[in-house]
Amino acid sequence: MADEIVITLPDGSSRRLPVGATARDLARDIGSRLAKAAVAATVDGVPVDLAVPLADGQEVAVVTADSEEGRHVLRHSTAHVMAQAVTSLWPGAKYAIGPAIENGFYYDFELPGDARFSDEDLARIDARMREIIAQDQPFSREEHSIEEGLELFADQPYKLEIIERVDAAEDEDEGAAEGGVSAYRNTDGFVDLCRGPHVPSTGRLGHFALQRVAGAYWRGDEHRQQLQRIYGTAWESEKALAAHLTRLEEAERRDHRRLGAELDLFSIPPELGGGLVLWHPKGARVRRLIEDFSRAEHDEAGYELAFTPHLAKSVLWETSGHLDWYADGMYPPMEMEGSRYYPKPMNCPFHILIYKSRQHSYRELPLRIFELGTVYRYERSGVMHGLFRVRGFTQDDSHIFCTREQAGEEIVSLLGFVLRILRTFGFTEFEASLATRPSGKSVGTDDEWDDATAALRGALDEAGLAYGTDEGGGAFYGPKIDVHVRDAIGRKWQLSTIQVDFQLPQRFEMEYVGADNARHRPVMIHRALLGSVERFFGILVEHFAGAFPAWLAPVQARVLPVRDDHGDYADEVAARLTAHGLRVEVGVADEPLGARIRRAKLDKLPYVLVVGDDDVAQGTVGVNARGSERPERGVDVDQFAERLQGEVETRATALT
Repeated sequence: MADEIVITLPDGSSRRLPVGATARDLARDIGSRLAKAAVAATVDGVPVDLAVPLADGQEVAVVTADSEEGRHVLRHSTAHVMAQAVTSLWPGAKYAIGPAIENGFYYDFELPGDARFSDEDLARIDARMREIIAQDQPFSREEHSIEEGLELFADQPYKLEIIERVDAAEDEDEGAAEGGVSAYRNTDGFVDLCRGPHVPSTGRLGHFALQRVAGAYWRGDEHRQQLQRIYGTAWESEKALAAHLTRLEEAERRDHRRLGAELDLFSIPPELGGGLVLWHPKGARVRRLIEDFSRAEHDEAGYELAFTPHLAKSVLWETSGHLDWYADGMYPPMEMEGSRYYPKPMNCPFHILIYKSRQHSYRELPLRIFELGTVYRYERSGVMHGLFRVRGFTQDDSHIFCTREQAGEEIVSLLGFVLRILRTFGFTEFEASLATRPSGKSVGTDDEWDDATAALRGALDEAGLAYGTDEGGGAFYGPKIDVHVRDAIGRKWQLSTIQVDFQLPQRFEMEYVGADNARHRPVMIHRALLGSVERFFGILVEHFAGAFPAWLAPVQARVLPVRDDHGDYADEVAARLTAHGLRVEVGVADEPLGARIRRAKLDKLPYVLVVGDDDVAQGTVGVNARGSERPERGVDVDQFAERLQGEVETRATALT
């Protein structure tokens, strides 16, 4: 009928609505519960406000507050209200950008004069935001020409720059609309440049918390204005907000920077230089265990171990292309003997030189080269974060050179190897993303890209790994898989990468002799399993809350004599356990036993062994296992050694 439109829903079903019906009307037509939960919609895949009129034949999905898309809308809308509150409390304030981010939002401001936000100001801003929310002000969308936008935001220099970039087709992230820009206005006159969508009105918000103030350079450029950034979080319900804040408290308890100091694992002293790590003996011991395990597993899997220098002549980085597209991330060169030498940001070119040191036959492929290679990348001081972002770090880097026909099977094997190693460290929940060919400039033929992408997709399917597709997200030199893990408190970390590369084999003119005696170009696969040892170590510290499983613990057991006269027996127990290859130390009886046991628990040791009169007489120990409610008495020393050895050999990772 002419007075009706037909809308298709995500499940393939359809709904008939009157002409002029909006996405909100569609939600009401489906049901009152959906209408109450709706915050936005997508029309033919494009996010829109609920007030947008629908057209015949469109495919529409209603976005609810408890979905990831819905939370994004809630957070962006809350950021808008925060800017509204700040500009009302500080007349003349300039506001820059306020996006939704993972689990929250932020907004960047420049306050009048020399004003700075304080913790007390966050409470004032919070209170003003809640007043705006209580007023249930509607978000009204407006669309303007570029000229109108420039006039509308004439007193907001950061918005003007965004509009000018939109006009030059350089920026479509914020405020771009067909032929101009879009903005959202509230009833008190506040207006913000924004693409949307937003919730229908401020009354749909309220489950938020402002968290902290930080500095931020405009557009991330340290040569431009430094602004003040307020971070916050927003959720669909008070329950969801409370759960998130509890997770944040737990994350703070697990912070690897704090635990690294408390457990004497590592330090990053300022006199050494930002992003450069000192590994203390206990931390170095754990690192060695990780690296030794990695080397042994790679040996068994048929990898060839390599060692390469920490720097190379500029010609290597010119050939690889790093000086063309990665120079900003490299340390400056050193001039020696008429040549320029750069600290290496990547290991790949070195492994290629190993491959090229002699001719190869197809019978030798795949050739898998593995290295724990330290690289150096210049990270800006504002982005460094404990072990998670450093300037000198070691990658468990592998590069596989194979024929095009071998690539599929090799990638399947690689992904299985990656998942098995990560499971050994206690990770059980995995996700992945498959990044495909970018729409712009890229190297390699369509057939090569299709084959490589199909091989990556096939490996993910064979592994039964849940994954999403990042269309166009591949590098210009090939598609890739990124593997993500979830830690003990549900946070997602990107760890392993498997990348197919068509670029470097061409740049370095790599070859092998095929069965036809002709020369062919090998396929190159990059694979970083742990990512970097430093970052992986930090993730492990937080995953286990510093309580490493016995096979990784720097000290597996501490023997505590009840009194001084039990000291000789404590030394004997430690020696017997050490003879079994276990890492054991003795605690001196210099204070009451209870205090020493408490300290051992704070040191997060897997086992505390107490020895007293009965143990000396019977050749036993008392065993206090981490996490157990009651100690065991009278345990035979050799039996305990076998028990601990079993945990080490099986690499048990039960969390406590």
